[in-house]
Order: sequence, then structure tokens, then C-alpha cells
Amino acid sequence: MNEWEWQLLEEKTPTASVCVSGVEVKRGDRVRLRPRAGGDILDLALAGKMAVIESIEQDYEGKLHLAVVLDDDPGKDLGMLRQPGHRFFFAVEEVESLPSILIAGIGNIFLGDDGFGVEVVRRLASRHVPENVRVVDFGIRGYDLAYALLDGHDFTILVDAAGRGNPPGTLYVIEPDVTGHSGIDAHVMNPAAVLQLARGMGPLRGRIVLVGCEPETLGGDEGYMGLSDTVSAAVEGAARLIEDLVEKLLRGDKLEEALESSPKGTT
Repeated sequence: MNEWEWQLLEEKTPTASVCVSGVEVKRGDRVRLRPRAGGDILDLALAGKMAVIESIEQDYEGKLHLAVVLDDDPGKDLGMLRQPGHRFFFAVEEVESLPSILIAGIGNIFLGDDGFGVEVVRRLASRHVPENVRVVDFGIRGYDLAYALLDGHDFTILVDAAGRGNPPGTLYVIEPDVTGHSGIDAHVMNPAAVLQLARGMGPLRGRIVLVGCEPETLGGDEGYMGLSDTVSAAVEGAARLIEDLVEKLLRGDKLEEALESSPKGTT
């Protein structure tokens, strides 16, 4: 590249986002690599891999390229030191956008069944999780969860104890009203309060669902650690329900369709 070409590059306006198959993607988004047919052996090796967009570059002809880092690259956390040989460039039409999903466990483990969400996400985290799905135990860290809701995930699945007056251990799949009061009973750090907090901090993108469980006890005045036997027995069912929901969303089902086909026993 000669000096004139470098000057053209420097004069280009930085690109913050680009449209991939009708979906806007930006730095930090995950994509699946789909190199064009007839590429070299490296393209063949990277086909189908998951990667994170590190930057959007524009060449001197004005064509956009995505600089990506592979999810399974062992050197991806080395910062600038790992860029040579670890950043790969693909044209916009050579990547496929994927929905980003956050699974957020909520609850206080010192208040009996309020620790339901924490236990469910711990179980999910011990299993195989797709690359574009984050499983996080937020516990009672309301501000951290509020900031995570502003990260731009396509879908967020909140997991928490939710009292709705049904028998203990009953599982629910609810799409809360993010514009107002959700109708979910309040306790220590509840989804309704976090959604209201997040709305006050910025716009919420994507759809939000609550997978809840009717608690038997929240520990009384003094509280205690550990779930009741009834709620503990519901943890595995909730984990499988969430895995089923994630599978449907990743294959492209609309949220309404995924909720309608939720396992029986949920409402």
C-alpha cells in the first residue's frame, strides 16, 4: 500500500456499525463466519466458527471489512499483544449475525427460596452453553444487572423466585411489562425494580422473559441458606425449560412461538 492509499484510509470516517443480513452489528457483537466459496484453506478452517467483531475497517476503495477474533482463540485475552496472527478480516457478506442471549440469575441465597435463580444459573453454567449465550449469577447486584440489560442483548432470560399465589414449586414463564409495573411481587432485588432502574438509565433493546418459581418460604425474619425441598426439586425442570427456550430462540423461532411451546406445567 503506497502513501496515497494510506492517506485515503486515514481520511475515512470511522464506521460504528454495519448491516449484516438486515441486522445491525457493531464492535463486540458475535457472528458466525461464512467465508465465500472458493476461498483458501484458512477460510475452510474457519468456516462455521464463532467470532467477536473487534473493529469495522474500511479500505481505500471504501469497502468494509470486519476484523474478528475467534471465540476459541486461546490468545484472545492478550490485548494488543495478540493482534498479529489472531485477527482475521472478512467481508460483510461473509458473516452471519446471531442473537445474543443473557441468562441472569437473581436472588439472595440467605433468604431461603429467594436463592432459586442463583441455583438455576449455577446448574446451567456447569453445562455446555452456546457461544453467544451468557449465563451470569447476579445475586443481589441490581446495578450490575441493570447495566447488563443495557448491553443490547436480543433476549434476556431473568431467573428468580416469583410469588403469584400458586402451589410452591410452580414454574412460570412471564414476559414482564418493561414500560411499567410488571405485577411481580417485590422482595430484596426483584425483576420489576431492576427493569425500572434500567429504563431510567437508558433504552432497553431486545425482549425480556422471566422464568420464575413459586417460593415456599423466604426464610422468615431471620432467614436461612438453602432452598426448600419443593423448590429444590423444581430447579432441574427450570434449567431444562430455559435450555429448551434458548434452543428455540437460536434456531430463529419468534419469542411468542417459543413461549407457546414451553413445556407443560408452566404458565
